[in-house]
Formats: sequence, C-alpha cells, structure tokens
Amino acid sequence: MSELVTGEAVALELRPARLPSRALAVLLDLAVAVAVYVAVTVALMAATSSLDVAAQTALSIAAFVLVLVGGPIAVETLSHGRSLGKVACGLRVVRDDGGPIRFRHSLVRGLIGVIEILMTLGVVACVASLVSARGRRLGDVFAGTLVVRERVPFSSAGFMPPPPPWLAGRFSGLDLSAVPDDLWLAVRQYLARTGQLDPRVGWAMAERLAADVSARTGAPVPREVPPPAYLAAVLQERQAREAWRAFGGAPAAGSPVPTTPVTPVAPVAPAPSGPPPAPVVPPAAPPPPPASAPGGRPEVPRDVPSDGRRGTGFVPPA
Repeated sequence: MSELVTGEAVALELRPARLPSRALAVLLDLAVAVAVYVAVTVALMAATSSLDVAAQTALSIAAFVLVLVGGPIAVETLSHGRSLGKVACGLRVVRDDGGPIRFRHSLVRGLIGVIEILMTLGVVACVASLVSARGRRLGDVFAGTLVVRERVPFSSAGFMPPPPPWLAGRFSGLDLSAVPDDLWLAVRQYLARTGQLDPRVGWAMAERLAADVSARTGAPVPREVPPPAYLAAVLQERQAREAWRAFGGAPAAGSPVPTTPVTPVAPVAPAPSGPPPAPVVPPAAPPPPPASAPGGRPEVPRDVPSDGRRGTGFVPPA
C-alpha cells in the first residue's frame, strides 16, 4: 500500500503545516500557558502564605504540571486538535488518516512535548520537523498524528462521491478496528482522485483496496456491490462512527436504535363534564292493602271506632 500514499496524493488531501507556522502556533500557546501559570502561582502564594516552604513548593510543582502539561492536553482533546495558537495560524492536529484526534493522541503529544519543547527550548522539535518529510515532530511520530493546514483553497479534485443510497447502513455490523490508518488514507485518496484516473486503472485499484479492506474486516465484498461503491460505503460508515465518538450526536447510519417494549394499556373512558348526577333513589313500595273480613267487608281494628277515629282501647261497660 505504500505506492498509493504518494506525495501528490497527500498534498491533495492533507497539506502538512510548515515549520514557521507551527513554531508561531507553539509560541502563542506557550505565551498563553505561561500567563495562566503566573496568575495561578500568584494566587496560590497569596492563598498559602501561612503554609510552610515544603507545602508551597509542592503546590507550585502541581500548578506547573497542571497548567503547562495538562492544560495543552485538555485543550487539544476538547477542541479536537485546535489550540489557541493553531486556531490563530489556521492549523489543526489530525490523525495520519485525516480523522480527528482523541485523548490518547493528545496525551502522547503533550508528554513528549515536555521533553522536545520545554526542556530543550524547542531545538529537538525543530530538528525533527526539518528531517521529517511531512514536518512531524517526535510527539507526532509516536502519537500517529499530523499537523495540517485548514485554510486551503477549495479544489473539486478532493471531492469524494457519496455511496449509493441503497448501501446506507449495509456495513454497520463490520468490525473496522483492524483496518490500519494508512489503508484508510489510501481509500480516501483513491475516492478523491477517482475522477482523474483511467477507468481500467481505477477499477483495478478499487478491487485491490476492497480486497485489502475485506481481508482486515473478515467479511468478503458482496458480489452485487461494485468495489468503488463498497469503499465509499465502508469509509462513510467509519467516518460516521468516528463522528459519533468524537463529537456525539445521532447514531451512526444503519446502527440499531434500542427500543423499549410498550405494554398495551386499556383505554380509559373520559370523565363526564359538568356536575355529578344525583343519586337515583328507588321508589318506596306501596303499603299493603288492609285485610278483608270473611264477609267481604274490611276488617276494622277493635280499638278503632267506626267513625275512623282511633280509640284509647277502653270499652265502657254495657
């Protein structure tokens, strides 16, 4: 795959930053870090004036490590490779394949930068940048990163065609962790230059790249998918995963979205509007008719006179 990663192809996609612009960005970052370190040191001295000398020295060393070492690492991680100096100079730190850096890249660059920038006053970093073909210092070599220029004129030659819509999410289950960065860079460069290549040469190159990618993923290329479309779809899947990990947002294309089973609920009748109805009281049963005498006449109680008035129950003697 080394013959595909040529200087022409690298200049087409990733334009390495020159030493003067990188040195100016480092100086701006150091100026800001030193200013913050001086302010933190003065605040610590005022706050810890009652402590002994040993405690003040320990706090000063901790402030030095946190501000001058941990500060650049945190800034590069959170800004995805764009510190204050790099923003001012139009630079950015990316991976070898052009993707965004992560915490481990910033950590390696920051730790090695203490030796080649702070302890040697930048002499080792300048020598390494002059010797490297792409202007990388030792921290970039060990971290697998590259400082590139972002403010470059737009060129239609670097346009990468999107995959066909019918391949969206087709390769969401592939394991892309075993594919190296130089192979991804070769795929990106091929897709960017596919319009400039001879059709037969481009097809043969696409078949070779597709075979290399499928050998690393462990899944063969589907027969109905052309090699250029396969490369475009796999690269888009990888970029979607990297964007999800680095920036957050919607899940990658084609990735399954977890769902929660919904338990059906019986419909509830709406409550009636207005005042509640009055309770219905059943009508009282009518009183039973009076008992009749054997002769057909109604029986009159003994204590009730014939005129209908209720008596006292006293009968006078005859």
